[in-house]
Amino acid sequence: MKKKIIIPIAVIIVLLLAIDIFGANYLVTFAIARKDSVNSQVAPESVTTGETDKIIAANSEEINENLKEWLEEADMTETSITSDDGLNLVADYFETDPDSHKYAIVIHGYTGNRVHMRAYGMYYADKDFNVLIPDLRSHGESEGDYIGMGWLDKADIVKWINYIVDMDSEAEIVLHGVSMGGATVMMTSGEDLPENVRVAVDDCGYTSVWDIFSDEVAYLFNLPSFPILNTASVISSIRAGYSFTEASSLEQIKKTSLPVFFTHGSVDNFVHTDMVYELYDACPTDKDLYVAEGAGHGQAMYLDPELYFDKIFTFIGKYVD
Repeated sequence: MKKKIIIPIAVIIVLLLAIDIFGANYLVTFAIARKDSVNSQVAPESVTTGETDKIIAANSEEINENLKEWLEEADMTETSITSDDGLNLVADYFETDPDSHKYAIVIHGYTGNRVHMRAYGMYYADKDFNVLIPDLRSHGESEGDYIGMGWLDKADIVKWINYIVDMDSEAEIVLHGVSMGGATVMMTSGEDLPENVRVAVDDCGYTSVWDIFSDEVAYLFNLPSFPILNTASVISSIRAGYSFTEASSLEQIKKTSLPVFFTHGSVDNFVHTDMVYELYDACPTDKDLYVAEGAGHGQAMYLDPELYFDKIFTFIGKYVD
């Protein structure tokens, strides 16, 4: 009788484990295997108003026109470095002023590339910053099979920082990232950095990879985090070299020695706005916060670019000459 009970239970357990492992492996591939474009279903439908959408569209059109003009005159060079694990990483370097010691490293988001951040770079160039815009690993022209979600990228950004310092020992560097780029900036900020790095700017970065993927598992698959995300985290450690649990912007920001400017959209329903308040509260250094009223994910700059950069450059100006 006991055998008749135990055997079916064992079979059910094995089947459930197999389903969990299969699903978790699929999730890792879906989430962090290299891809050329983001699945439009990953982000929830925006909840911005029609009026906000019109303002953002008009500002985007004007910014893109200005960007075209800037790129026609800009002194741009493609450059590259080799990551610690042997990947060729590519960036565009814009030399705005050869006599300037001000530099900005501007970092794109999930499945983006360096082209998407040129508009941000243009505003820094207007303030006499030389600008470096990299393709993160597994994005654009940079090599890599797995997206680092900021955790693997932090070591790459340190190498880009050293690249600039090797060019100019007097460099004063600002790190500015949007979405996954914002998480990358925060994760980098907790590392042991040269004194040349003066300020970090986080635009709508997430608290941790676990938190953002937990939201996605619920939204996309209507599943709880346990057990599939726990298993996926272990599989990610094996396949990609990092776990979802260790990749935390929140824990890194607690260790930072940099002043940090935080910004977020007030109606961001992808990287939820609540995250920025948690990050801001955890930051132990000088800090400021701008929540763009009515903006969705990654829209703070495009909702009101003049206000966005006025606040950022006012903060930066306290630490960069």
